[in-house]
Amino acid sequence: MHFSTEGLARDCAVHPKRTVALWGTAVLVSFVVIALLLGSALTSDGDVTSNPDSKQAAALIRESFPPKPTPSEIVVVRSDRYTVDNAAFKAKIASLGERANELRVVTDARSYYVTNDKALVSKDRHATMMPVVMRGDNVTPLVDLVASANGKDSFQVSVTGSLTADADFEKLSEEDLQKGEVQVGLPAALIILVLVFGAVLAGLLPVLLGLLSIVIAVALTALVGQAFDVSFFVVNMISAMGLALGIDYALFIVSRFREERGRGLEKIDAIIASGATASRAVLFSGIAFVLAMFGMLLVPDTILRSLALGAILVGIVSVLAALTLLPAVLSLLGDRVNALRIPVIGRRAIKSAGSEGRFWSLLVGGVMKRPLVSLVAATALLLAAAVPVLSINTGQSGLSTLPDRFPSKQGFDALNRDFPGTGVDPAQIVIQGSVALAPVRSALDKLNASLAAEAAFGPATQTTSNNSDLVLLSVPVAGDADGPQATGAIRHLRSDLIPQAFAGLETNVLVGGSTAEQVDYATIVGNWLPIVLAFVLGLSFLLLTIAFRSIVIPAVAIALNLLSVGAAYGLLVLVFQKGLANGLLGFQQADRIEAWVPLFLFSVLFGLSMDYQVFLLSRIKERYSQTGDTAAAVSFGVSSTARLITGAALIIIAVFAGFAAGDLVMFQQMGFGVAVALLVDATIVRSVLVPASMKLLDERNWYLPSWLNWIPEVNVEGHASTSPVTKPPEAPAAPAPA
Repeated sequence: MHFSTEGLARDCAVHPKRTVALWGTAVLVSFVVIALLLGSALTSDGDVTSNPDSKQAAALIRESFPPKPTPSEIVVVRSDRYTVDNAAFKAKIASLGERANELRVVTDARSYYVTNDKALVSKDRHATMMPVVMRGDNVTPLVDLVASANGKDSFQVSVTGSLTADADFEKLSEEDLQKGEVQVGLPAALIILVLVFGAVLAGLLPVLLGLLSIVIAVALTALVGQAFDVSFFVVNMISAMGLALGIDYALFIVSRFREERGRGLEKIDAIIASGATASRAVLFSGIAFVLAMFGMLLVPDTILRSLALGAILVGIVSVLAALTLLPAVLSLLGDRVNALRIPVIGRRAIKSAGSEGRFWSLLVGGVMKRPLVSLVAATALLLAAAVPVLSINTGQSGLSTLPDRFPSKQGFDALNRDFPGTGVDPAQIVIQGSVALAPVRSALDKLNASLAAEAAFGPATQTTSNNSDLVLLSVPVAGDADGPQATGAIRHLRSDLIPQAFAGLETNVLVGGSTAEQVDYATIVGNWLPIVLAFVLGLSFLLLTIAFRSIVIPAVAIALNLLSVGAAYGLLVLVFQKGLANGLLGFQQADRIEAWVPLFLFSVLFGLSMDYQVFLLSRIKERYSQTGDTAAAVSFGVSSTARLITGAALIIIAVFAGFAAGDLVMFQQMGFGVAVALLVDATIVRSVLVPASMKLLDERNWYLPSWLNWIPEVNVEGHASTSPVTKPPEAPAAPAPA
């Protein structure tokens, strides 16, 4: 086989059944791998791989204190009719305890009637809480027990905690995936593809390629998950990116095949010509996307690395399928790819393949008549949209953003109502130093007094290690452990209360616990964002320089992509933080943007927009190589690809709009950010900024310093090879019915 895209296309087209059989075998093996290994490969836990204060505190606690089971869930029982002193209330708690023991998933449940701990009773004495120690991670039987007891005999029973919340977040994630991709994204993608191609079979082909890529990428992830921790969110990422990339790449190649057939090339020669042009652009687009995703691999966070892993795997599979399987399928189908044409639309779509659209030609012509005005106006608009990003707050929304129908949210509301300041995730303050020394004891007393005066903290419990060199203060934090009130309290504790209490002492004081972990996570992701930006931008610049043998093209492309990303950031803050039109769009208003969303959005948006940029620039460079006229090449490139790029962007917008239509606020932010950025990219950037900037730069677009002449000529724009293959001629395919 020739080691080139046209060589791959030629060989796969000549041996189509063999190629399809190999991919079919890969899909069958993937289904087996998924059935056997996927369940054990995914985890709902996330962790940072660096060593922030919260991890150091956790390590010291493990080393200095004997491990003991701690409550992970809290059951809240309330009766407006009875107080805890009533025999009916006591009987209800006893009954719950007995039934919980029968489930064999609970090892301990602290009850007021056993411990006489007044902290377990609400101020109005109409509610009590039972901290529960679980035997394992399966919280479903306990949730079912609580649901069966709720509302009976004048009692309201609810449960919340880390395991309950994890289960609810996982369930909501699956629901949003089902809604976003199966109910919204996939049908919308099919409709758009059929309209773009004008034929049902041609529209189905990219979707099938995307689904195939998803199946194989999930199987590869299941294999990787046997050796490394992989977040269950990776399935959402693979599904979204698999549909987006698989459809995009197939869209570009099938369209080029139809274009070459329209020019009179024989079937195999048209496939080879597509392999020499569109397939080569797809290869470089895929490389650009994978490089953008590698940026997330740098961040020391298992969830972001899982998302990056899923995107990289499905990106590689999508490219391989587009370069090998698609030519084989086109060889088998031939002109039957145009079967089941849509009346009127189908004839126009096939006839206009590769030609300049009238609307887009007029639009680009108008822009290029006044390039400076167009450039300044569009840039000013995007910069204005980006301004709100200056007030962005990042963090985690947490339990409080779950819909009310979930058990953990109901339990959270009940806990906050009857036991404000209580939670299952207290702050763990570790003081490393001899408590026998008077200054350390005095500092501890001062810190305890400061904590008692703060409404955000509950009563602290103090434990000293056996050798008295470590003190652990366990302090309940009010509100949602991931919410702004709790994270603000931890930041205040670290920056103000602890330094004030231990001023002048060399004692090492660390703050751990769930909320501290979220604060550290937001800090880590924020610190890594500029590093990821520099890494992705640098590699993308090098790739585009090699692809187009110009330093101006990559510089402009990167600048334009940054404008669309910046606008997406600003609109994200405007809608979610500021609440502008969020109700109209069906979004929750959040006090902060999820900490991982800005970094994720940059990587994904940059990767996807570079897809379109490479495809567009390759057509422009192809035309420029033929004519030597930059303005004419830009006009042709934008006008002839606008239909495809707009269709591809609309498909991805539909997929991510499906996520935005879900109930999980992090997915709402992610889906909205991607959708709005790609909308901006496919309209303002492609139809205004690209032609205006390239018109102004003219021949300078292709500038390459003489000292870089050693860069190899890869010709990403390709060359349409029309040499016939040594194969017996085939009977022409029957024309598809109109």
